[in-house]
Amino acid sequence: MNIRWLAFALLIPVLSPIGARADHEGVEEADHAEVHGSVSFPTSCVAAVQARFERAVAQLHSFGYAVAAATFGEVAAEDPACGMTHWGIATTFYHPLWAAPTPAELAAGRAAAERAAEVGAPTERERAWIAAIGAFYAESESLDHRTRALRYRDALAALAERFPEDDETRIFHALALLGTAPPRDTTYAQQHQAVELLTPLVSRYPDHPGIAHYLIHSLDYPELAHLALDAARRYARIAPSSAHALHMPSHIFVRLGLWPEAIASNLDSAASARSLRERFPVAAAFDELHALDYLEYGYLQTGRDDEALAVLRRAEALAAGQGKSFAADYALAAIPARYLLERGEWRRAAELPDFAPGGELSPYPYADAIPVFARAVGAARSRQLTQADAEIARLAEIQRHLAAAPPPGPFDWAGYVESGRLAAAGLAAHAAGRNDEAVRLLREAVELEARVGKHPVTPGTVLPPRELLAEVLLELGRAEEALAAFETTLVESPNRLRSLAGAARAAALARRTERARTLDTLVATIAAPGSARPEVVAARSRLAAP
Repeated sequence: MNIRWLAFALLIPVLSPIGARADHEGVEEADHAEVHGSVSFPTSCVAAVQARFERAVAQLHSFGYAVAAATFGEVAAEDPACGMTHWGIATTFYHPLWAAPTPAELAAGRAAAERAAEVGAPTERERAWIAAIGAFYAESESLDHRTRALRYRDALAALAERFPEDDETRIFHALALLGTAPPRDTTYAQQHQAVELLTPLVSRYPDHPGIAHYLIHSLDYPELAHLALDAARRYARIAPSSAHALHMPSHIFVRLGLWPEAIASNLDSAASARSLRERFPVAAAFDELHALDYLEYGYLQTGRDDEALAVLRRAEALAAGQGKSFAADYALAAIPARYLLERGEWRRAAELPDFAPGGELSPYPYADAIPVFARAVGAARSRQLTQADAEIARLAEIQRHLAAAPPPGPFDWAGYVESGRLAAAGLAAHAAGRNDEAVRLLREAVELEARVGKHPVTPGTVLPPRELLAEVLLELGRAEEALAAFETTLVESPNRLRSLAGAARAAALARRTERARTLDTLVATIAAPGSARPEVVAARSRLAAP
């Protein structure tokens, strides 16, 4: 068993939710003062608007795009000669880590960038900033998103070289590096480059929201996440008025299986998002749904199924009238699938409705794939093989659609869907008695998922292929292999309840009595007191037996 993972697991009961629920009262007080952190971004705008301009930049660094656009707009109205305000507005329509701009966002961002160039700026530095964002929007009718994103990244690198005294150039460049990192580069070369740019700035700007934020994204990988705990625990305190800043620490808490802190972080984030609903209804729903997906994941990993059901109901209420946005749609598709699959409700999972009406593809086909995957898994596990085959074929259609379209951002969504298809096909083969084929397909799914990785929009794959492989191996009586697969899953996703419980069963069948008892203890410890999840009840029963 991985020693570092075991140490994290044993620490969970005594960890307090630092930077999240523990600071909740301070967060409520800070909201009135609009605390978004401290940014130094001198401009030639009139002195009266400089503080508001920097507040807008701080909001931008926490991906508060709608709020930042409104603040930049206020500054532009007060100082029409300040071209940098239009630079700011243009930047709010480009979301490097999320997805490519929609046609409407692209048109609005291009118009703002052109307006910034038209108004101009009196300093060479400001003109260079305007030119950099202009490089992203220029020729957007003919050039694909990635080409323009790379051009923007290189423009920021040149800007940082020309103006070494302007640390904001390095911070924005770090974000651009993350937004253009090759999807399957498991060396994380650009992420490491971003860390190298940001780390020397931490002590210089301890309250800068972008530095902490982008360090979290740079290190949001299983083998690196422990390096971001300091940034995670600071970020919520730096920008307590930002729903996204309250949420972001949970990326690291989830990676490390720190469920109390992850839950507290997203409770605060969802509450903060709700407080913005009247002013920014679409953005507030986006932030709340993103937090709810992570909250659902945390509740399910601790066996708090009643709270998980309440999150599902809240998401269903938010779905009514919800406009299309990539994180909101992902959460709306993922939350019901997680609720059924994590709890092993296979027949109900096989009945999940399509995400888009009439079975059509939404603007985000990777969201459409989630209920299809859930139905495929549910049908295979409940031996409804005709339906399973149909759902697997549907996943193949979605994968081909994604593979044929221009990449929607810095992530291989086609590979992500294909990994799910392979896993579902493996389960269907197992249900049909083709066990060699089943293990082969599941291993292919595991290998592909390892290359693809995890997108920041999700706290984790709806069901990890390696965990599914381990379950099949266990059912085939290959307990030692199953135990190894479960424990590898737990290194990648510490303290996953299904994997802990599966590893305990595998250890018992392999006659590893001491290890089985250790794993049962972890299941009982991590789960909430009174959890009625069958695997938790079973673990506690075994521990209570002589």
